Amino acid sequence: MRSCFVGRILFITGTGTGAGKTVLTALLLRHLRRKGRDALAVKPFCSGSRDDARLLQRLQKEDLTLAETNPFCFKLPLAPWVAAGMGRGPRISLRQALREIQRLGKRCEILLVEGSGGVLAPLGQHYAAAQIISHLRCETVIVTRNCLGAINHTLLTAKYLQSIGAKGLKIVMMSEKGPDLASHSNINAICELLPGIPVFSLPYLGGKASKLRGVKKSEKKVKKTLAQILGHDNL
Repeated sequence: MRSCFVGRILFITGTGTGAGKTVLTALLLRHLRRKGRDALAVKPFCSGSRDDARLLQRLQKEDLTLAETNPFCFKLPLAPWVAAGMGRGPRISLRQALREIQRLGKRCEILLVEGSGGVLAPLGQHYAAAQIISHLRCETVIVTRNCLGAINHTLLTAKYLQSIGAKGLKIVMMSEKGPDLASHSNINAICELLPGIPVFSLPYLGGKASKLRGVKKSEKKVKKTLAQILGHDNL
């Protein structure tokens, strides 16, 4: 039986577009559901394409429709607030966004919320993912590409979230197909520069990592790391 209260919420944000948020969210969702957990995933905002939301919906198709998985979509591949200002999408208030997330949070034990872009990408008037995280008071996973530039981008994101009081921060570094010199030192550097924030690493999962078959295959390879990210002892 589904719970009547808002359960555990994990917000998956990133250092920017293309960091690997959808792949990680899909892997976590697949892992939780395969373990029998009552988990759902939502991507409230999509711009330009709903492919990310379609992937998540296919992993939970017996429980959520595409419209529930992605309630707010915008035709242009721009930040939602920018797209709405150009008349190519609805104007969504912070209250509306929170209401949709909390509504789904009441239907499951664990809700994964995938953000759009980085924590300060404008989603609506006067708010971004950072404000959603602050209001939800939820755990937050920061996804970043493990390559040159990761240290700066990760520090900016993590320190900003810390400045607004975000709790339960974790960092997941997504490996690249062709690792550069920085990829070998980034993890240790970030661990030293952000003491107290757990840092995890996922290997390069191939060109089809964002496809349904790829998610199912990859989840088995990295299930131990996914369990550590989720902190199964606390589920």
